[in-house]
Amino acid sequence: MEDWIDYYDSTHTIYASKLHRDLHFQLIARDIIGYISSPDAAVLDYACGEALSAATVADACGKLYLAEPAPGVRGRLIARFAPNTKIRVRSLEDLWKMAEKSVDLAVMNSVSQYMTPTELDSAFAVIKRLLKPGGRLVVGDVLRPEVGMIRDVTALLRFALTHGFLRDALIGLVSTALSDYRHLRSRVGLQRYSEADMTAKLAGAGFTATRVAVNIGHNPWRMTFIARQSLAS
Repeated sequence: MEDWIDYYDSTHTIYASKLHRDLHFQLIARDIIGYISSPDAAVLDYACGEALSAATVADACGKLYLAEPAPGVRGRLIARFAPNTKIRVRSLEDLWKMAEKSVDLAVMNSVSQYMTPTELDSAFAVIKRLLKPGGRLVVGDVLRPEVGMIRDVTALLRFALTHGFLRDALIGLVSTALSDYRHLRSRVGLQRYSEADMTAKLAGAGFTATRVAVNIGHNPWRMTFIARQSLAS
């Protein structure tokens, strides 16, 4: 995961434009809010990225923890949300210091593809420790083995066409193809899971999981799972 952390901590070109970036985070925030069951809930966004719309999520819950591994991104989160008393920024290591059974909802969106299987197991372990009885883990934007890059491109272009940044998206695809992202993706790769594989991996971590019909975000060819702690764990 370290190579990807370094990439997202750099000046990258993953978003086609400011509009694309802002809409992306607005959509993610809207979808996360859909999983918040109570206005008093404590919510953890694991490896949250820039989380530009986190204030909107915080408005819908009691406390929002933004856990981010990239130090530069984490610094920007701290500066951006310092005035918001409902938001706390943490490193991934800090999560082990938080009180057990203190979180109602944990979200890992568009994270599993960047982690090795062992790193993902470790993430599930710390989240399991933090979840309250009856708490839920949402794992979103999981890449499937049989779905290639062409589907990602198609999903982006549809999103761009709907929201008016198609020209920027086309230019951005060319830029990305020539960028460090393409080279890093070829060299390091991305982890992909079938529905059965992710369900089994969550079961191995002590969760009972089911896939939901609609993925978090704009890409309908990726998967989202809801997991609860197994009664036997």
